[in-house]
Amino acid sequence: MEVYIDESLAAVFPPETTSRCEIVSPLEFEKFSDMVISFGGDGTLLAAARLLIGSDVPIMGVNVGKLGFLAEFPVSALDEAIMDVIKGNYRIVDRTTLQTRVNGKDVHALNEILVEKASSSKMISIRAFVNEHHVADYRADGVIVTTPTGSTAYSLSAGGPIIAPSARAFCLTPVSPHTLTLRPLIVQDTSEIRFELPFDGMEANLVADGQIITTVTKGDVVTITKSDHLVKLVKRADSTYYDLLREKLLWSADATRK
Repeated sequence: MEVYIDESLAAVFPPETTSRCEIVSPLEFEKFSDMVISFGGDGTLLAAARLLIGSDVPIMGVNVGKLGFLAEFPVSALDEAIMDVIKGNYRIVDRTTLQTRVNGKDVHALNEILVEKASSSKMISIRAFVNEHHVADYRADGVIVTTPTGSTAYSLSAGGPIIAPSARAFCLTPVSPHTLTLRPLIVQDTSEIRFELPFDGMEANLVADGQIITTVTKGDVVTITKSDHLVKLVKRADSTYYDLLREKLLWSADATRK
């Protein structure tokens, strides 16, 4: 087995470790790798997904942070996990991604794309359309479009539902809406979602997986659709998505039990 290591990561490892690895740019991972191992948390795995979008290289997330919902392999059990990979004792799941286009360039996201206020002092107005049908005018801090994968991330903290990865759906989740009648809305993942800022003087950020992509003002149109690209994630052979919900999010935990 040949091991390649990110050149920036190699700088923090002792020479006796990196001497057994081939040091390459992350942009070259797709050329050499049968599998990429991401060390960190979910943010690190999302960064790896951005690099590998459009490739068939699966990502194994090793959690050295706190929660690690996507990066589900604990670093404390890394040796065992590597041996399972060598033996073929793992599974690969395909995850849907989102796509928008900014300045002639496609931007992809595994978790979510959102339009959020650029200023901390005031909310924004966002006019939303689904398949050319006017859905709502949101007065809120922002609106999230999430994939099933991202439904346990920012969208969940904003009051959105958990969506099983096998569901062919996206969810529009408002962030701190001005009215309680604006609730999360689930749509088919074949839908075209469009956002506009209808009023002058408002400025918003377009954000993909936590990365600010550009600024949006009146006259700009943000169109979000399902991407043709999938992200492949390495999972434990003996676990399910629902096991992960109970383990990481304490889903259905009984507060009366000690």
